[in-house]
Amino acid sequence: MQRWRGLDHLPGGWGRCVVTIGVFDGVHNGHQVLIGRAVELAREKGVPCVVMTFDPHPSEVVRPGSHPAQLTTLRRRAELVESLGADVFCVLPFTVELSRMPANEFVHEVLVERLHAAAVVVGQNFTFGQKAAGNVDLLRRLGQRFGFVTEGADLVTDTKGGDGGVTFSSTYIRACIDAGDVAAAAVALGRPHRLEGIVVRGDGRGKELGFPTANLSMTRFAAVPADGVYACWFVHSSGRKLGAAVSVGTNPTFSGRERRVEAYVLDVDEDFYGQRVALDFVTRVRGQLKFDSSDELVVEMHRDVEKVRDLLDQA
Repeated sequence: MQRWRGLDHLPGGWGRCVVTIGVFDGVHNGHQVLIGRAVELAREKGVPCVVMTFDPHPSEVVRPGSHPAQLTTLRRRAELVESLGADVFCVLPFTVELSRMPANEFVHEVLVERLHAAAVVVGQNFTFGQKAAGNVDLLRRLGQRFGFVTEGADLVTDTKGGDGGVTFSSTYIRACIDAGDVAAAAVALGRPHRLEGIVVRGDGRGKELGFPTANLSMTRFAAVPADGVYACWFVHSSGRKLGAAVSVGTNPTFSGRERRVEAYVLDVDEDFYGQRVALDFVTRVRGQLKFDSSDELVVEMHRDVEKVRDLLDQA
């Protein structure tokens, strides 16, 4: 899969393609259906499939300070998109100028003149252009004028829970993660929620207590679950997948103030300092608690680890 940053260096002789557009943060079940349809349509037409996303998040440009929690890094997003069969992952830098571009101008300059779109696949709720004035109906009308087909895909809903079900969206998944319900987030994502980062030095307290931890340094907007203890998979950059009990929070027993993500990797005596790792959150074991002594904390940590083992065995 090709990865582009902007459209200034398109390959020579670029022909027609099928384009799907969105932020695609999380590449959740709804996004997967959308991208899957774009890939299918591209194969039918014998042309490449281009997945176009934006960086930074459009809301941060339109309303500075409103950047939502990020479900996936761009690198992770590209990996997931590639696994769905797309040919190109295109990151369009989202600038103030782009946000002010009229919808019809965006279609003409980006989709027609640059990408030569034969078809465009978007969600039914897709909006674009200045003041989000463009929608699926406008895309269809402009497609008839410029010679491309527009498909508006329905949103994907989980109906297993009854009461009309839940529509999968990045906003819904962020709410689940913020509440600590990583199991519900995994259902909507189609896989566990993942945090990625570099292992950094902590204060060494975990080692003193008999539970040495790998402390994760993450990107600024990472979607960190609610404070508590979680059963996770610790995924090393080499591909190794290990069980881990992960603590998210401020260590209130020791009057901590800095919020941290600390992973106690099960059955491994290894220093991961400086290495890139990921944590796949399976389920929450408990919320954050404050103990009267370190001895009480250690007793609870032993219980947590046994619960994590059982939960990962069932996963």
